[in-house]
Amino acid sequence: MAPPTSPGDAAGIGTGRAVAFVLPALALVAVFLVFPALWTVYLGLTDYRLTGLAAAHPRLVGPANYTSALTDPRFLTSLWLTVLYVGGSAVLGQAGLGFTLAWILRARAGPVRRLVEGAVLLSWILPATVVGFLWFALLDRDDGTLNALLHTPGLAWLLDHPLLSIIVFNVWRGTAFSMMLYSAALESVPPSHLETARLAGAGTLQQLRDVVLPRIRRHVLTNLLLISLWTFNDFTPFVLTGGGPEGRSEILPIYVYRVALRDGQLGAGAAISFLILLVNLLLALAYLRLLRGRRGQATTSTTAAGGHPA
Repeated sequence: MAPPTSPGDAAGIGTGRAVAFVLPALALVAVFLVFPALWTVYLGLTDYRLTGLAAAHPRLVGPANYTSALTDPRFLTSLWLTVLYVGGSAVLGQAGLGFTLAWILRARAGPVRRLVEGAVLLSWILPATVVGFLWFALLDRDDGTLNALLHTPGLAWLLDHPLLSIIVFNVWRGTAFSMMLYSAALESVPPSHLETARLAGAGTLQQLRDVVLPRIRRHVLTNLLLISLWTFNDFTPFVLTGGGPEGRSEILPIYVYRVALRDGQLGAGAAISFLILLVNLLLALAYLRLLRGRRGQATTSTTAAGGHPA
């Protein structure tokens, strides 16, 4: 008969098994996330290039690449264009249109709903490069489909309105995710609450403000966090405009591509990439802070009302 196992031994065995299960995941995180991040930080401290002596024997230059990027007007312009791109296409476009479609389709059934959902999902699941070339054909100045439909031959959408063009393109391409998330979130809103608000004389906007948004605010913040980060690091607009004309659509991912690969300055490109990572972290922390603040307010309100927090 095996000797009895003490509580301490049992806890040690349980901890060992837990560590054994977690180790593969930690190894993957270290190989694919931690090491590349540390390597990017190291490259950003060197003058490493694609060609020449600096490619064979890079030198440490300290924070010179970072200070140079932060004082470069082109980097600051790209940062501002990226903010406009994220705000216009993700925060206002994808989130707004996604919620609108989810709200309109929530009580619909039949072929119309399936047709709309299928069209929106198709734009999302198609490869980004394929969609980019399709939109290039749509907006082309000479043989573009949009000019043919509007009877405006020669109108150069990608040259005259490059930032607006990539914003509309990204809204069309990425709305499906927001629509699906909001559709699932709206199912948690009891129809009886909406009916009560309607009988009390509340209009649609009042129902959204007082009944719907308080129940799905966590979904809203989660969606905004994800689509903001995805859009901030989106390289697909390069297919449409290449960052031009004259840098008017050169968002940060395209700017990094030009510095690191076209100009061959891998050290400077790595420094800019690390700065982008810091911006993403700040953005994520801001959203998480809002999410925790909202959760704390909801818990306080529930407790004050004599209930128990969910």
